[in-house]
Order: sequence, then C-alpha cells, then structure tokens
Amino acid sequence: MNAAPRHVLLAGATGLTGGKLLELLLADDAVAHVLAPTRRALPPNPKLENPVGMVSHLIAQLHGQADTVICCLGTTIRQAGSREAFRIVDYDLPVSLGKHARALGASHYMVISALGADATSRLFYNRTKGEMELALQKQGWPHLTIVRPSLLLGARHKPRMGELLAAPFSRVLPGRWRGIEAGTVATAMWRLAKAPGSGLRIVESDELQQLGS
Repeated sequence: MNAAPRHVLLAGATGLTGGKLLELLLADDAVAHVLAPTRRALPPNPKLENPVGMVSHLIAQLHGQADTVICCLGTTIRQAGSREAFRIVDYDLPVSLGKHARALGASHYMVISALGADATSRLFYNRTKGEMELALQKQGWPHLTIVRPSLLLGARHKPRMGELLAAPFSRVLPGRWRGIEAGTVATAMWRLAKAPGSGLRIVESDELQQLGS
C-alpha cells in the first residue's frame, strides 16, 4: 500500500493535464517537493525543482528522492511530425522515466495513456499506447496506475486542430467516449495518487470523470 505522496516526480508539467496537476501539487501542503523536468522554465516556487532542457536528456540525469511518479507526456503524430518522433514521446520517454524513477526509490507510477490503448491494435496510435502500458507493467512497479482518458478538453499553449474540431461532438458522446476536461483528469489522478493501493489499476475515462468531479 502506498503512502500519501511527499516527493513527486512530474513529467509533462507544461502540458494541458500536467499543468493542472502541477497546480494541485504545489497547493497541497502534504507535498514537500516536486521535481519537474521541462523544456521551458516554469514559474519559480519554493517546493519546485525544475531542470530545464531536452526531457529525453534530463530523465537520465534525475537524482534525489521520489516516492510517486506522474507521467503526462504525450503528443500526436501530426504534432510530432512522424510516427518515429511520436513513438519517442509516447513510448520511449514514459518507459525511460519509469526505469530511472525506480532507481530513485519510487513505488507508484501513474501514467496518462489513452482510450482504446491496445498493444494488438491495427491503429498505430492505440498500439503504441498499449505497448507503452505493457512495457511499464514489466518494470515490476509495486503500484502502477494507468489512466485512459478520452479526448482531452481545454486550452493548450499550442492548439491541436483535430481536438478543436472534435471537441463539440465529443461532449455529447456517451460513457467513456465523452470528452473530458484536463482539469478533471488532473483532479482524478491526484486523488488516485493519495489513495492507498497496490498492483495494477487501469482507470477508464468514465471513472476518471466520476473521480475528478
């Protein structure tokens, strides 16, 4: 059973959901320290350690204490520019982060995957997400939480055209297919991080909606 997080490693803190999570972490008195490697500098905070540079390089240099790791890294094939570049962000980096975080003593890994993640899928996006999930499971985490949100809603620093076009329709879809606000996902994840647990837990989008409301 995991204890309440005191030292948190957060990857993807400049992203839509990661930014919301960072706000929650810094506002929570129970959190003593947040380690957040990013490509661009974050606003300073007494609890925040913010290495700046290429995240792929920073991960290998991480040091210090971490009991909980939250990975919010993610992109799209269009935004990344190629399937290969997409896979680096959505597979290589989360798996590498897990490997190094285990060395720091972390016992709980939380990662944002995607609705429909399946290592056997014919869809490259869903297959990559599913393969990432399987790779993390093989790392032997005492507690691994995989969340699978549907279309994330919210204002990004760099808008994604596909999300902007799909958002109005996603809001009226049923159950786990309905679009979900990034702030709701962040709240749900932080509640999951503070809840006792062990082993593997996969949380689908409809459950995230309930937990984050």
